[in-house]
Amino acid sequence: MATCDFLVIGGGVIGLSIARELRRRQPNASIILIEKESSCGTHASGRNSGVLHAGFYYSPDSLKAKFTRLGNEQLTAYCEEKRIPLNKCGKLVVAKDAGDLKSLDELIRRGHANGIELHELTDIEARKIEPRVKTYQRALFSPHTSTVNPLHVVDAMQQDAIREGVQLHFGTAYVGREGRQLRTNQDRIEAGYVVNAAGLYADKIAMDYGFSEKYRILPFKGLYLYSNEPPGSIRTNIYPVPDLKNPFLGIHFTITADGKAKIGPTAIPAFWRENYGGFSNFNMGELIEVAGRGLGLLTGAQFDYRRLAVEEISKYSRSKMVSLASVLAENVDERNYQKWGRPGIRAQLLDITKRKLEMDFVLEGDGHSMHVLNTVSPGFTCSLPFSRYVCDYIEQAAR
Repeated sequence: MATCDFLVIGGGVIGLSIARELRRRQPNASIILIEKESSCGTHASGRNSGVLHAGFYYSPDSLKAKFTRLGNEQLTAYCEEKRIPLNKCGKLVVAKDAGDLKSLDELIRRGHANGIELHELTDIEARKIEPRVKTYQRALFSPHTSTVNPLHVVDAMQQDAIREGVQLHFGTAYVGREGRQLRTNQDRIEAGYVVNAAGLYADKIAMDYGFSEKYRILPFKGLYLYSNEPPGSIRTNIYPVPDLKNPFLGIHFTITADGKAKIGPTAIPAFWRENYGGFSNFNMGELIEVAGRGLGLLTGAQFDYRRLAVEEISKYSRSKMVSLASVLAENVDERNYQKWGRPGIRAQLLDITKRKLEMDFVLEGDGHSMHVLNTVSPGFTCSLPFSRYVCDYIEQAAR
């Protein structure tokens, strides 16, 4: 049986960042990270958009607002240090009609409150940045939004963690808990402190430790359609003005690190937690649980789950995706969008007592374990400062 001072469950960007921060703070501690797959970043961290967000969407009193600007700066510096290619192409937020202008003003207010550089543009000025963009009267430009290949970041962090002395155990899945011992599919591990950063299964593990009583993960599938146009055909990320009551940002253009455009992502309700495609990773128990929870949200939820589900399922259609993207830019031709990217699953936390989606990061823990329950977008951007916050939380809880 292995023993350690700290055991981190989950080898995504959050788990890796927490393990590395624990190592920095406690150089003499033994730290084990277990990952059920053969490498880190197999799930959400390696499948996300790769956007380093600037931080102007989020309410100033939120953890997201606190960490996004700093996370953008720190992850940008990390990529530059590791010579990971970044596309510093910025982002335009555009209005489809007069009804969007009030929300655009709210984004400006939040951006200023969060200390984010934003440029207010006329429609003519927006087209100087991106000649194909469509917007009603006005737009916002975020110069500090950029994109990166997320797998390159995860790979670099994995190598750093190994070099720094974190023990990575691959092919090792959490099975259950017996006191201070944790059972895996390989062996038992006795840990002084457990950090649960298991993403799609964070709620399940937390429940074994007496947490996540009112929370459950509700999985949503994200799909992107890739353009076959040459790199640079669209110069910058183009986003619609979001519904600020909704955690999903709507179909938009993302420009990848190598300059290619993709449209998405969807937020299609998934039928089980790792429902990437077909019957891969099929789990009957999860199907019953997730489907039942979705049916329960059709009435009485604090958001319109029925409308969300219908609208998102329609995005399995390429023509529907292209139609939505064509509101944002000129000359968006379905013939140029033939290839679907690798699906990702968003581990969205649901408060089952209030029947609402959690919009911010959520932690629960005590002197023996800490559970990272909600790290949805922009969790990738926030990973470095957020890991410090988690470790501060652990130190406070352990006193």
